Amino acid sequence: MSTGWGRNRALALYGLLSLAYAFLYVPIVVMIIYSFNASRLVTVWGGFSFKWYGELLQDEKVLDAAWLSLQVAFANATIATILGTLAAVVLVRFRRFRGRTLFTGMIAAPLVMPEIITGLAMLLLFVAMEQAIGWPQGRSMTTIVIAHVTFSLSFVTVVVQSRLAQMDASLEEAAMDLGARPAKVFLVITLPIIAPALLAGWLLAFTLSIDDVVISAFVSGPGASPLPIVIFSKVRLGVSPEINALATIVVALVGVAMAIAGRVMLSRDRDERHRPTVTSPQPV
Repeated sequence: MSTGWGRNRALALYGLLSLAYAFLYVPIVVMIIYSFNASRLVTVWGGFSFKWYGELLQDEKVLDAAWLSLQVAFANATIATILGTLAAVVLVRFRRFRGRTLFTGMIAAPLVMPEIITGLAMLLLFVAMEQAIGWPQGRSMTTIVIAHVTFSLSFVTVVVQSRLAQMDASLEEAAMDLGARPAKVFLVITLPIIAPALLAGWLLAFTLSIDDVVISAFVSGPGASPLPIVIFSKVRLGVSPEINALATIVVALVGVAMAIAGRVMLSRDRDERHRPTVTSPQPV
C-alpha cells in the first residue's frame, strides 16, 4: 500500500514539475516558431520566412539599443564581478571587523529591495549630484551602468562568497608560510579555485543587466535607451514578428553563453575530482 502511494506521489510531483516547465518554456518555443512567420499577423501562420530577421537588421533604432545594452551589460558584469569578489573576500577572510553587520546589510539590501525603489533612489541621487557638482549631465550609459552595478553587485557577492566559504583556507596559509605575498597567493591559489564562481557571477550580472526594464526606465534618457526599453515601447503598440525575431536572437545568445559557461564549470569540476590529493606523512 505504501509503495503504491509513494509511486502515485512521485508521478504527481513529476506531473506538476512538467506543467511548471511547460508553462515556462512552451511560450518561448512558440515565440521562436512565429519569428519565422511570413505573415505580419502574429497569431496567423503565413509560411516559413526569414523576412523579419532581415527587417530587424535594417532597424537602426533596435541595433543601436542592442549595442548599448551589450556595452552596459559587459561593463556592469565586469565591474560587479571585481567589486563583488572583493566584498566576498572581506566577508569570508576578515570575519570580525567594525561595521561588519552594516556592511553585510548593505550588500544584502538590493537582493530584497523592489527594483522600482532602487530605480527611484538612483534617479534622485543622479539629479542631486547633477545639481551639486554638475555630474552626471543627464541620463546616459554611465548612469545605467552605475545603477545596474548597484543591484548586480549583491548577486555576485553571494555567489563568490559561497565558493570562498567552501575553500580550504589552509592552502592559502601554507603558501604564505612559504613566503608568498598575499597578492600572489590570491592570484595563484585562490583565483583559480574560485574561477567557476567568478564566471557564474559574471554571467548572472550580465543576464540581470541585459533584460532589466524597471531600473533602466528610471536612469536612461532619450539618447540612451537600452534594448529592453525599446522592446517594451514597441510591445505597447502591439507584438510584431520583428519583436519575436529579436527575442529569438537574445534567447539564442543567452543559451550559447550559458552552454559555454556550463561546459567550463563541468570541466573544472571534473579536473578537481580527478586531481590527486596530497597527504602529509604521518609521524612514526
